[in-house]
Amino acid sequence: MTNDKTMEPKADNDTRLTCEVEITLEIIGGRWKVLIIRELMAGVKRFGELQRALPGITQKMLTQQLREMEDDGIIHREVYPQIPPKVEYSLTPLGKSLQPILTAMHEWAVKNFSQIPRNRINE
Repeated sequence: MTNDKTMEPKADNDTRLTCEVEITLEIIGGRWKVLIIRELMAGVKRFGELQRALPGITQKMLTQQLREMEDDGIIHREVYPQIPPKVEYSLTPLGKSLQPILTAMHEWAVKNFSQIPRNRINE
C-alpha cells in the first residue's frame, strides 16, 4: 500500500501489484500456521504436544510448517543437548506481535458468522 490514506497497491518492479497484506497472509496463511500460533500463544510446547493439539496434522506437515515459521522468524526452536533429544517451540517477539491480528480476525468471524455462506466454513 502506498500510504495510510489509500488501499491502492503499488507496483513492484512495474510488473506485479503488491500489498503488505499479502506478506502477512504468506506468513500466517494455510490451514495449520494460525492453529500452531494459537497453541504457542499458551506457552512453550514440544513437538508431540503440538501434534496432539492439532488433530489431523501429519508429522511431515507439522515439521514443514514449523520450519517455515522458524525461517520467517515467527517461532523459536530450542534444542537441548540431552538424550533423548528435547526440542521446544515458542513464539518469538515477532510471532507474539501477531496476537492482535489474530484476535481481530476472531472477533470479525464471531461478529459476521451468520453472514458467512455455510459452504465456506471448514473447507
